[in-house]
Amino acid sequence: MSTENKVITSTENKVATSGQNRDTVYIGKKPIMAYVTSTLIQLATFPQVTIKARGMSIGRAVDVAQIILRKTDAGHSIGNIKIDSELLESQDGRSRNVSTIEITVKRNN
Repeated sequence: MSTENKVITSTENKVATSGQNRDTVYIGKKPIMAYVTSTLIQLATFPQVTIKARGMSIGRAVDVAQIILRKTDAGHSIGNIKIDSELLESQDGRSRNVSTIEITVKRNN
């Protein structure tokens, strides 16, 4: 077996330690076009990008994917769609389920 030493730059280290992938866009409360632009920029670098949202932001994530699919003529397609739920603890200490969605948008070559 051979071992390779890899030099990790500070940016790669930050991404690795925070657990966030550069090919993932997390949907929040910003305007929809901010997420569309971010996803399109990532698609210029990566062959596919995952749009993730949970709770009340799920509809916004679907809107972002549909805008990229229908309004841009860049040749993108929707890949896998994963729906799930997470068990979260609220501020008052009670547990509750929150729905999540992951939509994969692919670049057609």
